[in-house]
Amino acid sequence: MDETVLLTGAGGAVGEAILEGIGDAYDWRLLFHNPPAEEPDHEYLVGDVDDEADVKTAMDGVGAAIHLAGDPRPEAPWPSVLTNNIDGTQKMYEAAVAEGVERFVFASSNHAVGAFETDRRTPEMYRPEDDFLLDGTELPRPGNLYGVSKATGEVLGRYYHDEYGLDVCNIRIGNLTRGHPPIDYERGQAMWLSYRDCAHIHDCALRADYDYEIVYGISDNDRKYYSIERAKEVLGYEPRDNSAHFEDGERVVEPDL
Repeated sequence: MDETVLLTGAGGAVGEAILEGIGDAYDWRLLFHNPPAEEPDHEYLVGDVDDEADVKTAMDGVGAAIHLAGDPRPEAPWPSVLTNNIDGTQKMYEAAVAEGVERFVFASSNHAVGAFETDRRTPEMYRPEDDFLLDGTELPRPGNLYGVSKATGEVLGRYYHDEYGLDVCNIRIGNLTRGHPPIDYERGQAMWLSYRDCAHIHDCALRADYDYEIVYGISDNDRKYYSIERAKEVLGYEPRDNSAHFEDGERVVEPDL
């Protein structure tokens, strides 16, 4: 993609992973909620996604958007969820349509389906011998109001795709950590997403040919409570990391290069 890509929520962990991994691959415009501590290497703005003027300025002239911004707290209260996550996402979609943006990548979350785990929460569900998988075709079952906002974002994307033809990819991001997966925490290891796989799946979402998709964003872990087959098939996602390849915080198996 030769056109500028807008990245909202650029100051968060997902934004950090994307810019570290594919920062040189695109012409970026970054939107920060607060002024960055260090001067970014790319064009940037400071603003709020619930402010129409800020969003319009940020979206001006871009060809695609990766929308990460919002209140990321699982315990976020409803007023914040409504303003920052739901209303802000709708404003982003409206601005994208008005600007003629062709592609919109939405940072959804495992919390959009968190209540599935409530029915089945046993240690075995996070182990390789358990064959229960969520693949993106299931209806949302949020376990908190933050999850409600992410499920709503997916539905907004469905509407703007159907009504305006916008290509939309919703990535239900798992457990993103820098370096190594959580140690002695089976759920975290099953849902782990490494920094470089995070950058890679967003790169794929910017480049692949699709209409409207919901995929899971995790690494190629031995235990996959979430299926990544759709991400592989449609996006061409080829994750390089696996939580089983780490022991006591150290990598014990090198990935295939």
